[in-house]
Amino acid sequence: MPANDMPWWRWRSNVRSALHMLSDPGFQRDVWLAGVDGFGDVTDAVYRLVEDTWLDHWSAEKYVGTIFRDSQEAALVDSAVLRVLRIMHQVGPDAPVAAYLEHEAWPEAVQAARDAHVRLAASDGEEPDAAPRSLEVLRIMTRSA
Repeated sequence: MPANDMPWWRWRSNVRSALHMLSDPGFQRDVWLAGVDGFGDVTDAVYRLVEDTWLDHWSAEKYVGTIFRDSQEAALVDSAVLRVLRIMHQVGPDAPVAAYLEHEAWPEAVQAARDAHVRLAASDGEEPDAAPRSLEVLRIMTRSA
């Protein structure tokens, strides 16, 4: 099913974009660490993950049926959010990308984001291993209905 079949599909798209970037170590190395424009950084991804959803304040379970299709998606997203936010609070939101990538808990956060990303992508009928989309493509996608 396409992501836009969900009532709050734009929020789902933002969460999926963040999880996709947070789940891909190659992307993080080749784009974030290299400073490639157009994809934001770790802080931008975390912001997309929690900005509208407030997943930093409550469980994704609250959004089953609006952003997430079922409780399994919500549980996987919660796991990723908690791991990523814990690291962000330890290194700081303005830390360089390398501080995140070198954090001892980063591999676990990446795996949690990967688990959530794969589940959401599969639920939306998309290939989870495709390259993350730029922020401009995300803006275009979320403008169209």
